[in-house]
Amino acid sequence: MTDFPVIALLVLLPTVGAVIVALLPKSRSELVMPITAAISMLPLAVSLYMLWEFSVEGAASFQFAESASWYEPWGIGWNVGIDGISLLLIVLTTILFPISILASASVTKDIKMYMVSMLLLETGLIGVFVSLDLLLFFVFFEMTLVPMYLLIGIWGSENRVYAAVKFFLYTAFGSALLLTSIIALAVIYGNSNDTLSFAFQDLLGLELSSNTQLWLFLGFGAAFAIKVPLFPFHTWLPDAHTEAPTAGSVILAGVLLKLGTYGFVRFNLTLFPDATVRLAPWLAVLAVIGIIYGAAVAIVQPDVKRLVAYSSVSHLGFIVLGTFALTSQGLQGGVIQMVNHGLTTGALFLLIGMVYERRHTRQISEYGGLASVMPLFAGVFLFMAFASIGLPGLNGFIGEFKILLGSYLAFPVLAILAASGVVLAAIYLLWAYERMFTGPVTNSANKGLPDLNAREITILVPLVVLIVFLGIYPKPALDRIEPAVDSIIERIEDQTDHNTPEFGMVADLPSAVGEEHP
Repeated sequence: MTDFPVIALLVLLPTVGAVIVALLPKSRSELVMPITAAISMLPLAVSLYMLWEFSVEGAASFQFAESASWYEPWGIGWNVGIDGISLLLIVLTTILFPISILASASVTKDIKMYMVSMLLLETGLIGVFVSLDLLLFFVFFEMTLVPMYLLIGIWGSENRVYAAVKFFLYTAFGSALLLTSIIALAVIYGNSNDTLSFAFQDLLGLELSSNTQLWLFLGFGAAFAIKVPLFPFHTWLPDAHTEAPTAGSVILAGVLLKLGTYGFVRFNLTLFPDATVRLAPWLAVLAVIGIIYGAAVAIVQPDVKRLVAYSSVSHLGFIVLGTFALTSQGLQGGVIQMVNHGLTTGALFLLIGMVYERRHTRQISEYGGLASVMPLFAGVFLFMAFASIGLPGLNGFIGEFKILLGSYLAFPVLAILAASGVVLAAIYLLWAYERMFTGPVTNSANKGLPDLNAREITILVPLVVLIVFLGIYPKPALDRIEPAVDSIIERIEDQTDHNTPEFGMVADLPSAVGEEHP
């Protein structure tokens, strides 16, 4: 690996790009999209270079680390690095942004501001995943709020202002608790070491009482639970997804929601292991409620975009369940499912946006028989539905399988209940597909709809390839995730009385659900 500050370059490229786009003359608005798309390819190139240079043997430690002091009396600095967990989320982010920008061809209002917002949003998201300074993390965490608020509030649908304000207020409330908790943690460190520090590695060495851990866990956790969103903090999400423009929905589902699950993994589990063990059963229960509730509500949605929005509540519940099972298998599944959900749900929102541009309605009842009119579109939609359900051979299977496997060791009853979410997912997605695509064309407005064009195929092909690759051969991703995950589990075991349950023989399974052997 090189000593060149590659992470700084990765973070700065979208910001510099936003400045370039903002300076383009108004008379040349036709240049905005192609230039923005070209700029968005640069962070992707850097992230792929990092993926290539990343050492699997050292995946448990932070690589490409950079450190520089900004204000020493307060312990604030540029402290960044990536491990196997953040690496894959960064690659996911840099893949989805060029795709989302290319999918924004129908945007004509204030196109420069739209593209600037997209690039600044990318900066904030990448910054979250590389930050090893908690104050720096908070700055990037908040930086994502304004661009997404603008994307929903300006370029969204009819009720966009309501959805944008609701999104902002929910997130701002969680952020206030997060900032308070970060400052408290730095002050506690300062009282012990005569100097403030927000550095993640410094704070890992703190010995916090059980009650202190509990309160700080709740402060961090509230912000992350809202961002996930974990039931019952989910009510902002369906509105935000439904009203957001297509690119906003793709980034919201694909990356922004992962700030919450990533925050739990990176900070709550490592900084507050005792509180994690105490609260894990409760969070697992909320996760399972979210899995079943989100899927059940998705079944009855008349709006296909709202259906996919509620499916995110269900799928994110799986990730939270795997995280708080506190097993290597569950946590690995949770991390890879963050990537898988971003690809499949992002693709579903892209497809919904494409058909909306043709018909300007998202009501399932307005469609019917589309497979005979748009056969290629129908095939890709069914492919993405199968991936989202978790069909073996596609990317969704490995994540859900490892989550259920790992969570069964810790919470067998909850794992069994969570498995019903897979069945419910098949119901809401395949029933929606049946109503929209099968049978005769029932609405004359659908008879002349064009199938996928070259631009749309170009957008979808990379997602299809990645979904198949991760479904058939997830080993490269898991090889980078596993060491980082195992180091988190080992820290929890070292700092608490928690013992990770292990697999027994098949004959031992009755004891795992509380039954005695005959």
